[in-house]
Amino acid sequence: MVYSLTYRRPAYIDSHRASVASEKPSVGRSALDSLDGSINFGIPDALSFDRIIDGGTCPPCTTRDFMNYLVYIEHAAENLQFFLWFKDYSKRFDNLPESERNLAPLWTAEQAEAEALALKDNPTPMKTVSAETAAIFKGTEFAVPNSTVVEVGKGNPFNTPPLTPIEGRDSTAQSDYGWSDAGSTLKGSYKTSHQKKAAGAFDAADIKLQPFTIQPFREEISRIISVYVADGAPRQLNLSSKERAALLHALAITTHPSAFRQVIHTVEWSLRHQAHQNFIRWTICNGNRPRVIFARCLGVGGIVGGMVAAVLITLSDAGRGWRVLSAIGFMIGISTLIAAWKGMCVVLHGMHHRHLRPWELFANADDASSTFEMKKGSFDSFGSSNSYEDEPWIAKYDKRNLLRKILDREVWIQEPALRQIQDTIFLQAVIGSIVITAVSVAIFVALPKGNFY
Repeated sequence: MVYSLTYRRPAYIDSHRASVASEKPSVGRSALDSLDGSINFGIPDALSFDRIIDGGTCPPCTTRDFMNYLVYIEHAAENLQFFLWFKDYSKRFDNLPESERNLAPLWTAEQAEAEALALKDNPTPMKTVSAETAAIFKGTEFAVPNSTVVEVGKGNPFNTPPLTPIEGRDSTAQSDYGWSDAGSTLKGSYKTSHQKKAAGAFDAADIKLQPFTIQPFREEISRIISVYVADGAPRQLNLSSKERAALLHALAITTHPSAFRQVIHTVEWSLRHQAHQNFIRWTICNGNRPRVIFARCLGVGGIVGGMVAAVLITLSDAGRGWRVLSAIGFMIGISTLIAAWKGMCVVLHGMHHRHLRPWELFANADDASSTFEMKKGSFDSFGSSNSYEDEPWIAKYDKRNLLRKILDREVWIQEPALRQIQDTIFLQAVIGSIVITAVSVAIFVALPKGNFY
């Protein structure tokens, strides 16, 4: 079973085109879903973004494969990591008791629009200086016109006071040590580090109001800010300064998932209409780059062989019927070249196989610790940066010679929808080769004999 013969694989979308397309007014879920068919052209419903995220696909189109692609190929895994965290965070927030949910009010669209207008009217953040500093520079060219004078040493009147201690738990107010239901404590320096980074992000956005520590998941939000939002964060999202400032203003008031409304729209747009489309296009290729280049060379060789055979027979005194033999070279060469130009090796396709990715070649399936490390490195929402230059498979793969790369290990493609796409591309290559071969052979058959030998 194949798709339509007019099928075209998804076009490659670069980051610049995706960033321009994402600069649109915020749209709802229905609008995003309605755009999938027009923008993600060439992706069947079985390989849709939601299907992959929900775990409804088989290798090599699973969420794990999507994450590996973003880490090793696209170099933009932070969007998917943040998106997966937000989905889980929204579910956990909705499952909270109503009394706890009420502590974090809904961040409405009207509030977000008002915040955006305020940032537009005052694009530069207010600079906070002490009264002594303001007095020194007053009346000089170094005076900051929009500076805010504060009294150094005075407490913040908006600080949330510590709650009354609860039996079995000292306090729910922010401290240098975490608390868990198991009675253990988080490492103080680790928690303090996230708090300091989050506080620095709030200061950079000129937010004087300290976030309310009584709200649910406030510590987790601080970690998210330090990992994804703060300037220079290890997994910093590609947000504009206005988007970052608006998000921080919202998070200073509430930990409700609606505070991420604009940011999650930007992230999801990029995932759906750039990363997902490029991932499916990349997954269609069943061979590595050396194998695909080798297949292209074989295709060109077959065409050249058919051309040479047709010319030699035409110049001889053999009958016209013998010139049809050149169709063998034309057929094999043209079909192989068309398929290889779309990233497919016809030999691998004949067995519905694909090459293992370089990072899969050296993974030991029996090594549980290796699997754990891979999971911690990419699916851990609060992990370090997505750098992989120090992973051992890179040096091992670079040592492999060209022939070994061409003949790398293969594995069967489990995803039926991907096999159908490849079947369609192969059928298109065969039909295209038949048409071009028929025209080429007809031209040589129409020529008179050369009778040179």
